[in-house]
Amino acid sequence: MPYPEGHKLKVRGKIIESAAQAFRTHGIREISVPFIMKGAGLTHGGFYSHFENKEQLVAEVCRYAISDTIALLQKAADEETQIPKIHAVIHYYLSQHHRDRTEMGCILPALSSEISRASEEIRHIFTQELGRMIDFISNIAEVDKSVGSALLSAMVGTVVLARSVNDAALSDSLLAAGKQQAKALLVA
Repeated sequence: MPYPEGHKLKVRGKIIESAAQAFRTHGIREISVPFIMKGAGLTHGGFYSHFENKEQLVAEVCRYAISDTIALLQKAADEETQIPKIHAVIHYYLSQHHRDRTEMGCILPALSSEISRASEEIRHIFTQELGRMIDFISNIAEVDKSVGSALLSAMVGTVVLARSVNDAALSDSLLAAGKQQAKALLVA
């Protein structure tokens, strides 16, 4: 009996979602194809009917994860009526929730150091997706790309440091300081 129309696309999406969660939490190198497939509820053998190799999957995850993050940040902005939309984005991005939920968080703080040592193809895709994120931040903040780049860099760096320390009070203070400095970039 043949699979219903769209089945292969749905399965491919499950694999990408599983990989995105795994990569965000554990990095790329630490995660095997069998682990990803198990997370998607599938067997290892089916991977190669959807992707040529793990590198192709990493590229797809970069696209998916940035789109996912932009959608989350847009939702946070759309729900805000009292403060500027960019402040809602900053508050969400630099929240304890975002810091602590690595499996659904932005890939920029999770994978940037690993991507810097990846293939040119993956770095190219990552660069394109970073550009999309800078455009999103710049547009929602109504600033030029230079300020948008600085704002995103400050936010990503804050999350990296806040996730890196084992002192909860220090981590929280980094998030608070990051929010303050991110907002200061908007009035400079």
